[in-house]
Amino acid sequence: MLHLTVNGQDHVLADDVDPATPLLWVLRDHLGLVGTKFGCGGGFCGACTVQLDATAVRSCQVSVSTVGTKSITTIEGLAAADGTLHPLQEAWINYDVPQCGYCQAGQLMTASALLKQHPSPSDDQIEQAMNGNFCRCGCYNRIKAAVRTAAGHPPTAEPALRSAMEGEPHVAG
Repeated sequence: MLHLTVNGQDHVLADDVDPATPLLWVLRDHLGLVGTKFGCGGGFCGACTVQLDATAVRSCQVSVSTVGTKSITTIEGLAAADGTLHPLQEAWINYDVPQCGYCQAGQLMTASALLKQHPSPSDDQIEQAMNGNFCRCGCYNRIKAAVRTAAGHPPTAEPALRSAMEGEPHVAG
């Protein structure tokens, strides 16, 4: 029998859950936490990112048996228990980051892990941490602006970020 702590709650998995099952599918299919998305299935896109003890991991690549006693945080656990949004979620809204929204849970979980490890990250640290989380809508500039804001940094003067902060869509190219 497998035991998991997800978003501060203890769960005992049914005996029929194969220990080799990717964490992604246990979260979605057995615990009903569908905010974590299936993207590529190979750990390349970042849509399935969750946190294990505050470290961002690709849940499609982590078998449930390897989690052990680590605490799992999903997008459903990012906001406070009373519903107060995390500063990143507030910044995501303020910068109109989501377009199609599919990648956003993974983006937010990666950014949250970054801020736990580096509360005041440099632009290079933001770019490095977020590299590998793909957004097919190309919202990278807005994502970076939102992470900077959540970290308490002033807005940047880069033209692409300035247009993102003013609410104008920016097409990379």
